[in-house]
Amino acid sequence: MKRLDLVFSERELDAIIKALEIAEVPGYTVMKHATGRGPQTIVSEDMEFTGLGANAHVIVFCEEEVLEKIKTNVSPTLNYYGGVAYVSEAIEL
Repeated sequence: MKRLDLVFSERELDAIIKALEIAEVPGYTVMKHATGRGPQTIVSEDMEFTGLGANAHVIVFCEEEVLEKIKTNVSPTLNYYGGVAYVSEAIEL
């Protein structure tokens, strides 16, 4: 099983969710208002308050076959608006 972590601007959450639904993911977890620091940015409290610095973090657990559909559907949004996606191994307890 794979774990996919997506971090992107919270404003793009609806587009990402739609892309995941089209890819027929078995489920996902959404954490809104994730803030932090990237390699070229620093989030200040002012940005956090206005929402301009807020990100969403979506976690998907799925089989490897589903990943290609997710990549096809999510990549255009991430490439245009920014964001990151990382895949790792996941072992169910």
